[in-house]
Amino acid sequence: MLTLVSDSHLMTLLLSSLPAARPGQPHRAGRKVGLLLVGMLAVSFPRLPAGQARSDVAVLGNFVDVTPASGVDFHHIASLTAKKYMLEIMGSGAGLLDYDNDGRLDIVLVNGAPITDPTPPGTIPRKPGPPYWHRLYRQTAAGKFEDVTDKAGVQGAGYGLGVAVGDYDNDGYEDLYFTEYGANLLYHNNGNGTFTDVTSKAGVAGSGWSSSAAWVDLDNDGLLDLVVLRYVDWDFEDRPCLVNENVRTYCSPDAFKAITPLVFHNAGNGRFVEVSSKVGISRPGKGLGVALADSDRDGNIDVYVSNDTMPGFFYHNKGNGFFEEMALLSGLGVSETGRTYAGMGVDFADYDNDGLPDLAVADLALEMYALYRNLGKEGFEYATIASGLGNITLNHSGMGLRFVDYDNDGWKDILVSQGHVVDEISQVNPTLSYREPLLLVRNTGTGFVDVSAESGEVFREALAGRGLALGDINNDGRVDLLVSTSEGPAHLVLNLTENRNHWLIVKLIGHKSNRDGIGAEVKAVTRQGAQYATVSTAGSYLSTGDKRVHFGLGSATEVAELVIRWPSGNIQTLKNLRCDQMLTVEEK
Repeated sequence: MLTLVSDSHLMTLLLSSLPAARPGQPHRAGRKVGLLLVGMLAVSFPRLPAGQARSDVAVLGNFVDVTPASGVDFHHIASLTAKKYMLEIMGSGAGLLDYDNDGRLDIVLVNGAPITDPTPPGTIPRKPGPPYWHRLYRQTAAGKFEDVTDKAGVQGAGYGLGVAVGDYDNDGYEDLYFTEYGANLLYHNNGNGTFTDVTSKAGVAGSGWSSSAAWVDLDNDGLLDLVVLRYVDWDFEDRPCLVNENVRTYCSPDAFKAITPLVFHNAGNGRFVEVSSKVGISRPGKGLGVALADSDRDGNIDVYVSNDTMPGFFYHNKGNGFFEEMALLSGLGVSETGRTYAGMGVDFADYDNDGLPDLAVADLALEMYALYRNLGKEGFEYATIASGLGNITLNHSGMGLRFVDYDNDGWKDILVSQGHVVDEISQVNPTLSYREPLLLVRNTGTGFVDVSAESGEVFREALAGRGLALGDINNDGRVDLLVSTSEGPAHLVLNLTENRNHWLIVKLIGHKSNRDGIGAEVKAVTRQGAQYATVSTAGSYLSTGDKRVHFGLGSATEVAELVIRWPSGNIQTLKNLRCDQMLTVEEK
């Protein structure tokens, strides 16, 4: 069926609050939500906890794109076609991990695959050669990166989307899981610089269009399970969607049915069992981002899924690995006015230092990025407008999103890779752009302010941004970033922000718990107050980050107390730790 939507009608969609687009319409550009309200409401934050006063002097970031000299020469191939297959617009994930345990972060990047034009429905694209491979780059002692993809054996097989990192067999080496269209791949790390494809043996290939994935111990049995999101029920059937009589565009996700996620329980013998219905993580959605946190601090990890054009899902862990979806009851999943949005990248973190993890979700232009403040037993409140994030993000489209304390002042800021999914968006609305620079918003303790323009040339370069991975790449105590783009290069960006603030990075090694310590809660107490963090490699969009926990300590020169609550339930306390160090803690 041919669907024609006029410019005037699309502009009406942009400037109104009509219901979601009907199946067959082009991918919407977003809706204008509460513009006047954003301008009228005062920015407010909860009061700062006692002892957590901070400097009023803003520390501007200094971020430098070091890609040309780094050895990372990756270029994502989307295989753009005249048919405008929806698969082409999603881009791919990025990852940071230490696969060889040398103490230096390595890089993994996900690639596309060749698509014929047209492509027969149901066809799974394959990778015939190196240009379409995923890429694994090893960091050398000199801080450069060498392509070890062929040697490691992690080339991939189909059209790749996301990547997840976790040590699923507790052997001390990080394993790789790639989500791809049609079937996914699990590579077991052999510990000698090579990987083995164990997908068939493990039983985790899945099917359909997978997107983001997360390694997490859902039942606290000491073994990492695997949550795999799927986007929509889609194939290569030709569904023409037009901006006007002459311009074809990508269809909206409203044109496709929602699909259930996959949950693979780790049986402990190198094999997994699909248990999504059994554990309750099974609602059909259009999932693109997944994040983990113990939202109510009951000792059980919870799971949030950001969905495109439909409410997000919040799976609350009832204990023993059973979950209840309660996003709407908890105040999550829709905006303050009850509107859905194009949920993309997502992250859980305690941005206001009250001891409870909060949630942020990136979406498309004219929707405003969603920020939910955790109120404890009262659920979550939509804090986008009150925090100042609404005014900052109204005209932006975000994909990868992470909380990060870029200036080590003890307050978590927000970093977003940006870029619209519709390349013709400027023809629909001249005020919007397909390519956008990265966004950095600083947490002042009383609200968020945009410091992008003053934080380096990289924040002025327009990108079709997609995946975003964070980690301290050069081990200097400042969090760096890796960004992937659609049909473009990857960007390795070092954080060279100068100030006198201190830091602590903590790596956990579980024994009774999973070896990665994923799901552990880490509390750092200084004279300025307490901070909390959850160990996770998930979050953002299609991406995976450094599992080490980073704390900015501000002017504090000592961590008076570091408290770790392991997934096993063990509680471990360390006292009087010096700052500015990489600390490894083994579970006792």
